[in-house]
Amino acid sequence: MTDSTTTPRGNLVLFHSPNSRSMGTRILLEELGAPYELRVLNMKAGEQRKAPYLAVNPLGKVPAILHDGALITEQVAIFIYLADLFPEAGLAPAIGDPRRGPYLRWIAYYGSCFEPAIVDRAMKRDPAPPSTSPYGDFDTMFGVVAEALRKGPYLLGDRLFAADVLWGGALDWMLKWKLVPELPEVKGYVARVCGRPAFARVAAKDAELAAAHEAAVAAEARTS
Repeated sequence: MTDSTTTPRGNLVLFHSPNSRSMGTRILLEELGAPYELRVLNMKAGEQRKAPYLAVNPLGKVPAILHDGALITEQVAIFIYLADLFPEAGLAPAIGDPRRGPYLRWIAYYGSCFEPAIVDRAMKRDPAPPSTSPYGDFDTMFGVVAEALRKGPYLLGDRLFAADVLWGGALDWMLKWKLVPELPEVKGYVARVCGRPAFARVAAKDAELAAAHEAAVAAEARTS
């Protein structure tokens, strides 16, 4: 789906739907210059809950990738896997690099702390008691993120990594939905990351897909 600037690593398939978490994976693939096959699901039509896709991912979630027949689900696992699969793109510190641990920390923090906190905040739910909450309290959780962004310009300093692709896209959505504080360091970080060409390319392609999906659902409703 992209002009490859990296060496092919077997058959790579992305299961994707526009306006979903898989948008971040598609952007990462573009940033990596990775050749891949795109398989699009119309979530407006419920294709993610139908047997063909449930045979791939029984949870009916995207993103999912198949690499030479091996299934990888869960966004943070996919980001780690893909960035390591194409090391020449330079989006993952190698094992032995002192930045490797902090890099993995930020990817894991996104899935284990940030997302649970955001879901509770969006649902207007109180967090679980401190002994069982995966993130403690929202202000403390997000304060850790904001402090890292104040040091900037990226999570690990002067260089962008796959962790920034993950966080930049997510924070962009959270700012739009008013789910995170509109701090200058957060807005500046989002502007830096999401201003990259790969983000614009995928946003344009996803807008076309979303419009086509809406039209398909409307046409089906008219004929049913």
